[in-house]
Amino acid sequence: MPDHPRLNDIRARIASAARGVGCDPATVTLVAVTKTFGEAEIVPALEAGHRVFGENRVQEAKSKWPALKARFPGIELHLMGPLQSNKAREAVELFDCIHTVDRPKIARALADEMKRQNRQLTLFVEVNTGEEPQKAGVLPRDLPALLKLCREELGLAIAGLMCIPPHEEEPAVHFAFLAKLAGENGLSQLSMGMSADFETAIEFGATHVRVGSAIFGKRD
Repeated sequence: MPDHPRLNDIRARIASAARGVGCDPATVTLVAVTKTFGEAEIVPALEAGHRVFGENRVQEAKSKWPALKARFPGIELHLMGPLQSNKAREAVELFDCIHTVDRPKIARALADEMKRQNRQLTLFVEVNTGEEPQKAGVLPRDLPALLKLCREELGLAIAGLMCIPPHEEEPAVHFAFLAKLAGENGLSQLSMGMSADFETAIEFGATHVRVGSAIFGKRD
């Protein structure tokens, strides 16, 4: 199997961070985020055995992943960016996990499509932990109501919570807050941490870290 030094480095850092908090490294999923990267950058990671990838946009994912899935069995594709309800059908067809359920309209659209296509996706609710007006995500105070709708009315199994901390704030504060919200709402999975702060996220219980540029290089 071909070597991929940057991917190996990230895997080693994840394992070290997990062991540092007494956690089994196998419980932390590395989602290699390939937004803006093409086949030339992605194939070496696939050839090195990695199979869990993330994209931010449905259209971009549609343009490259069906062909790659045909070539490399076992790919698991995660949607990391905001989802519009009119893209729910394509998202359910293409992705295995969606990290950005953040409002009733999206939850309903996904529930309808999953039933129609007879597909069960893993779902995370995105929380706007910094309450930033320009950012997607349910406000923390509205989280219990959204979870209640998903669980009781729509029959959606929500796996966990996701956040993107405000750029200028200490991420640890937001990771701790997300972990607290997950505990209060009976959720065990946490999608948090990116290239610059994934080790900190693991200290606070991240089960999924989203790393792109540290594996694939700088984006255009």
